[in-house]
Amino acid sequence: MKHMLKAFYARPLVIYLVLALIAISTAAGPAEAMLLPASPEAAQTAPASDRAADLAAVQKTLESKELRQKLLDYGLTPEEAEARIAALSGEQLHHLAANLDAVQAGGDALSTLLGLVIIALLVVLIIYLLEGRIEIKRK
Repeated sequence: MKHMLKAFYARPLVIYLVLALIAISTAAGPAEAMLLPASPEAAQTAPASDRAADLAAVQKTLESKELRQKLLDYGLTPEEAEARIAALSGEQLHHLAANLDAVQAGGDALSTLLGLVIIALLVVLIIYLLEGRIEIKRK
């Protein structure tokens, strides 16, 4: 056991694991929780006011110029989109309205960039801690 602690890779490995744990814990999203309905029948009966609020939220999102253009690019007219949204069940409409804020127009480039920077820093740190003892041998 003492030999393993004094091995050349022990210190970089510990530093890497600590940094990986910190990186993973900072990238965690918010926790979400909700109460489950008492019975499946209760889940299917949603109040009309909730449906109206969800429908209004989705309609407001559909008014975006970028979204309308993207729908036209896919061959879907605004009238067809509204008809399809009106045909959704209450649960589907609520799910769509609840997840509208999570949709991002350009993707999540910031977290991808942050991940690449962390990986690059870890590689540089490992090379620094190994003091250039990395050798590539050809057979």
